[in-house]
Amino acid sequence: MTIEPRTVPTFYFIGVTTGESSMQKIFPHWMAAPGRPAVALVGYDCKIHDEPARYRQIVEHIKADPLALGALVTTHKLDLLAAARDLFDELDSYAQTLSEVSCIAKQDGRLLGAATDPVANGRALQAILGDKYFGRTKGGVLCLGAGGAAAAIVLHLINRPHPADRPKYCTLVDIDPARLDHAQAMVNQVGSDIRFEYLCHSDPAENDRLLAALTTGSVVINATGLGKDLPGSPITEKAQFPKFGVVWELNYRGERPFLQQARAQQQKRKLKVEDGWAAFLHGWTSVISTVLNIHIDPATFNRLGRIAAEHR
Repeated sequence: MTIEPRTVPTFYFIGVTTGESSMQKIFPHWMAAPGRPAVALVGYDCKIHDEPARYRQIVEHIKADPLALGALVTTHKLDLLAAARDLFDELDSYAQTLSEVSCIAKQDGRLLGAATDPVANGRALQAILGDKYFGRTKGGVLCLGAGGAAAAIVLHLINRPHPADRPKYCTLVDIDPARLDHAQAMVNQVGSDIRFEYLCHSDPAENDRLLAALTTGSVVINATGLGKDLPGSPITEKAQFPKFGVVWELNYRGERPFLQQARAQQQKRKLKVEDGWAAFLHGWTSVISTVLNIHIDPATFNRLGRIAAEHR
């Protein structure tokens, strides 16, 4: 991979198909709002589970180039840190707990790694559920996918201070046993009163059965990347969502058949169906705030949200 030289301050975006992201259109307008129009956005596309050398080359460039301000990391949060941990001068507490970075920033010549998703995804989930959701509904959580996004959501749920904001049980499903082992190790490390189950399989019909066993009001999350980075859905067309449940598709773009499956049952099953747009906004604003040292209060977030909606 060739690193192209830059002549202006640059914010990097490390993903899979960064050119298709709405942020390519939104970013210049966001930078104009706080008076930072000279900052450019450049994407780095990596294969899912790319070679460690590629991740290291990107991080080395960001660390060495004075015009590289930092980066947002999407799909590669775990793999990038595993490949380049020694290049970081400091990791925040979430990055250490989750063994991932979603934010690369610089401070006084030092390279900092942060995991901002527990806060960003937590804010998005809290907006969807409202206060004391699990106390009201007695529902559980089924999270399809156990990668970085799922681990961040789990950590957010564990850290909710009020018992009514924590589910009694949470099931994590993934096709990769290493992801499940990582999530389980994190849960064991921090401790929780939530009852966790970790299931490894690649059978959508089995996921259908897990859906059918959920209690009324349960939360179902698609954190697999299917429908965006990879085609398909983790469930079949025969799947039935829990009545009065919440369905959260973490993808905000792509074909998203999982989202369409949920919407097809929305009225009949009395579902609340959400996509990943709010999580996208919270994720980006959290990283931009850290990298560019810009304070984003609720009013500013709402203004940036309106700008993003106009240009997505």
